[in-house]
Amino acid sequence: MSIQTLFSSFQYKNLVLKNRFVMAPMTRAFSVDGIPGDVVTGYYERRAAGDVGLILTEGTVIERPASKNLKDIPNFYGDQALKGWKNIVEAVHAKGGKIASQLWHVGYTPMQWTPPAAFESPDTMTLVDIENTIQAYADAAKAAKELGFDAFEIHAAHGYLIDQFFWEGMNHRSDEFGGETIKERSRFAVEVVKAMRKAVGPDFVIIIRLSQWKQQDYAARLAPTPKMMEDWILPLVDAGVDIFHGSQRRYWEPEFEGSDLNFAGWLKKVSGQPTITVGSVGLDKDFGEVFTNSEFKSSPASLDELVRRYERGDFDLVAVGRAILQDPNWVKKVQAEQFGDLSIFEARSLATLS
Repeated sequence: MSIQTLFSSFQYKNLVLKNRFVMAPMTRAFSVDGIPGDVVTGYYERRAAGDVGLILTEGTVIERPASKNLKDIPNFYGDQALKGWKNIVEAVHAKGGKIASQLWHVGYTPMQWTPPAAFESPDTMTLVDIENTIQAYADAAKAAKELGFDAFEIHAAHGYLIDQFFWEGMNHRSDEFGGETIKERSRFAVEVVKAMRKAVGPDFVIIIRLSQWKQQDYAARLAPTPKMMEDWILPLVDAGVDIFHGSQRRYWEPEFEGSDLNFAGWLKKVSGQPTITVGSVGLDKDFGEVFTNSEFKSSPASLDELVRRYERGDFDLVAVGRAILQDPNWVKKVQAEQFGDLSIFEARSLATLS
């Protein structure tokens, strides 16, 4: 096994990448009043210069009054914010990089500022609210394509709005957007994907990020069996999803008993589509303490198991979060096999855009 296997090119539809490494989306909240400026541009530009195959941006919010829970999370609407994103796309492309916007609505989550409207959740949204939210997702997709992004990712994981519709713990609707089964509760996500696909046409790549766990409940499982995963995933394929991003806390952990396939592995097996794996890649501790312990550190860890699973065909791309946040040149160092030069991740790095 050789780490160099992860430096082969990847192509799906219009998306062509020079290697298999993806910068995972990480909320940074350095866009003052939702407008990404020069500091944010430099942050992404350095990762492109560091040879990351595909940059997934931090979560950027669609045009709904309470779509974000922090004031300085970047908007993905309005002339100023979109101009900022245009500058970022151009800077990344100038360094030979590729970039996809992550499009987001936080739903009913703890608000650390006062948004201009009440939160939205599956149980509080009217049918008009749902219709307008689906349109806001479609508008964001159209903007992503027009701004020159190479793809976009729908954030449908971690207990945010789309995931709240999936989850029986938060979706108690009795209409067409609720139901007793995961297939029924996937209706909102399916309609979002369909609208976004219509907005960008057949060849623009749509990625969706999914998770079993929630910030509200790390033990939650939307699909406890492979059959239930089929009911969840196949309607999304039919709606137009191209690539599935399977978020788990530790990529090496199996998803179901009787198989060592991880979440991304099962997503690929069920969907037949390319997948991205993620979860403590290259580090010896998961992110559990990172937001509560300012002294938290993770040391570099072996990538041998990652390579083994990739060579077996379990997934197509590998998302790396904290290691690339800590060091923009992480991918370059890995390609050069300079493993002794890899940095220790420190939680205090979250306080800056280095």
